[in-house]
Amino acid sequence: MSDVPRMTEVADLYPFLYRQPTDPGDVLAEVTRAAREKAAGITELRRAVVAGHAAGIAACAAAMAERFAAGGRLFAFGNGGSSTDADALAATFLHPPPGARVLPAQSLTRDSAVVTALANDVGFESVFTRQLAAVGRPGDIAVGLTTSGGSANVVRALGEAARRGLLTVALAGHGGGRLAGLDVLDHLFVIPSASVHRIQEAQTTVRHVLWECVQRVLGEGR
Repeated sequence: MSDVPRMTEVADLYPFLYRQPTDPGDVLAEVTRAAREKAAGITELRRAVVAGHAAGIAACAAAMAERFAAGGRLFAFGNGGSSTDADALAATFLHPPPGARVLPAQSLTRDSAVVTALANDVGFESVFTRQLAAVGRPGDIAVGLTTSGGSANVVRALGEAARRGLLTVALAGHGGGRLAGLDVLDHLFVIPSASVHRIQEAQTTVRHVLWECVQRVLGEGR
């Protein structure tokens, strides 16, 4: 399936661009209004998520810090846009700003040779599970990202991580999808939105707050 939006989909998202006749001033006003509404919406959602998950984020950060302090490593994974979020999460821990502690982290989506080999030889549902089975050990941290909460390879990987004694953390959208019923998860953060864009934006906030809290906990323990 093509990733290029159909004309009707674009028109639904930005109807003011397809009205005839179109006055440039009216278009600019509509674009400005839409941008302000979206910015206000994501700001409100981010605040609601942090407030609603504050206790859970603090508890998760403390558990992650304990694992890092004991030599644990973080493994992040996801599909599509969530794969780039996994890359960003791992980079945040591994390449922090000056003055912050460098923590071992790896994105399981970064090595295209490994991912494509596993997808071709074993099956795409196992691309993260097989990697965790090879490199994960008790005391490590597994972070799965999915907007739907139903990505089969993410769900399976988190189950495998739990069986191997890893701390399991998941970020999902909508109602949590299949992850909401996965009883082996240690921490689950669900973004209450049906928009993929809003979910990923709010998940970014959760990821950064987790990182900041982990750094703070480790700093206090020095």
